[in-house]
Amino acid sequence: MGHGHDHSHHDMDTSGGDLPEALDLSVPETELSPGDRSRRRFLLGAGLLGAGAAASVLARPGAAEAAGLSHTHGPVGGGTGKGGFQWLSGDHHIHTQYSSDAQYRVLDQAQKGHAYGLDWIVITDHGSAAHAKIGVEKVNPDIVKTREELKGLLTFQGLEWNIPAAEHATVFVTPSKNEVSVLKQFENAYDGTFAPSTNTAAQNEALAIAGIKFLGEQVRKRKIDGALFFANHPARRGIDSPHEIRGWRDADPSVAVGFEGAPGHQAAGIPAPNGRGGARGYYDNNPSAASFPGYPLESYRTWGGFDWMTSTVGGLWDSLLAEGKAWWITVNSDSHVNYLDQTERGPGSDFNANGKYNDPVYNGSINTQAGDFWPGFYGRTNVGASSFGYKAVVDGLRAGRVWVDHGRLIKGLDARVRVAGDRRGFTGTPLGGVLQVKRGTSTELTLEIDLQDIPNWAGFVPALKRVDVIVGTVTGPVGDRDTFTTPNTRVVKSFEVSRTSGKVSFTYSLGRLDKPFYLRVRGTDGNRTQPGLMGASVDPYGPQLDVAGAADPWGDLWFYTNPIWVLPR
Repeated sequence: MGHGHDHSHHDMDTSGGDLPEALDLSVPETELSPGDRSRRRFLLGAGLLGAGAAASVLARPGAAEAAGLSHTHGPVGGGTGKGGFQWLSGDHHIHTQYSSDAQYRVLDQAQKGHAYGLDWIVITDHGSAAHAKIGVEKVNPDIVKTREELKGLLTFQGLEWNIPAAEHATVFVTPSKNEVSVLKQFENAYDGTFAPSTNTAAQNEALAIAGIKFLGEQVRKRKIDGALFFANHPARRGIDSPHEIRGWRDADPSVAVGFEGAPGHQAAGIPAPNGRGGARGYYDNNPSAASFPGYPLESYRTWGGFDWMTSTVGGLWDSLLAEGKAWWITVNSDSHVNYLDQTERGPGSDFNANGKYNDPVYNGSINTQAGDFWPGFYGRTNVGASSFGYKAVVDGLRAGRVWVDHGRLIKGLDARVRVAGDRRGFTGTPLGGVLQVKRGTSTELTLEIDLQDIPNWAGFVPALKRVDVIVGTVTGPVGDRDTFTTPNTRVVKSFEVSRTSGKVSFTYSLGRLDKPFYLRVRGTDGNRTQPGLMGASVDPYGPQLDVAGAADPWGDLWFYTNPIWVLPR
């Protein structure tokens, strides 16, 4: 949707990951201004600060957004009367010649991503012995140069963390003079590559927790303005157990904020002979000795291109949301080697010696076996930001102001929850927010979608056919932290879409508030649906299980939003 104008909203200042003094309990009350002192006492009295607060959406980190107070009903609900946020599209999972299984320059990925409509990207080369030794430093000049050459693109430096005892994760930081030192220290101390072989699973899980806490400390020490963690392809191998995911989030909710709702590698599903003829996302695994034994076999496949943890209504993601945990989804490319590209790694490359491959060269051979798309070519993570800037993107991601889509299914989306009948423009509570109202108050969802009217990068105009509203009861912390279902979440309303251009608007009554709940929204081109894993009464027209060898990503498009909570005051 471009950069447009800077529609700043009026959330209380979150200063990136740096807590305002009122919320930073390490600052003595005697050093606070009278206003901050009053604010802290109010938050403490409401149970929004201090021990145990991390279990609640009301204590989301980042300041008042963390406390949900910036999203209460009224003019501070997010956005402005003229239109809300500046939506910035991005990709937080991209590899370069500094990864042992990739090949492109930083500038190659950045130029293509920008050309395909992205506003921000994160370079996330694999954590490894070579990368930890020299890779973080060696890629940084390329990233700095890219920032200078492409000022219309925000280029973050990060890495793909080998989470001890688990899968991979994107870790990235805001640009600063300390970005290299923080990432290098983090990788050398906490990457699973270096975990002692004698470690038990419990020791490795504790190391992962310590790594997340380390990143939060760097923010609090003001080494960097912000650091974020997203678990990558979480269900691919079945080794990200539910209790580990909860543990990451609770270790520091200002850092560990979500997981990939859909993996990259979507081109891997293009049927032969035009493509690899494999599984979308390379989700073609089976349980191993390291896998969490409770996960069903269906979890090792994608559903409409999305990870089972996200696509199952009433499944693992919903079980986190029903606890009140702020946990967000994203999509990305995981670009290593791209479909239909005509280059290869430069001759004479010695990755082990140099920590990188030589610049790619043209070989004239069209690669139909690659499993990846260029950044921005297929999937987008759309962030509601207050401005075009690094900190604004991090703040938007941390706040959960995010919706995602594949294949440019739609152009834009604005979802709000408000007191029923409120007609004051863009004053409702946006994605990621918390609306607090008195019990018995009627609320409603308002949804405005800009339909797609220009071809996507495959050359056709996608058509949105159905939008689903999903609602779940907030039941509080679970007794068993390996829980991955919740019984009170279901599709409550489906809207059929007949228009093919312009905007469509929907309003759905959420009734009178009697118990806390959350909602989220998804939409589809309607090409492939089936009842969800929890049954037709929970999800009558969910995404279909993707079949390896017959999984054309362009013929099965979905969008998903992050949640909004409604809680009694």
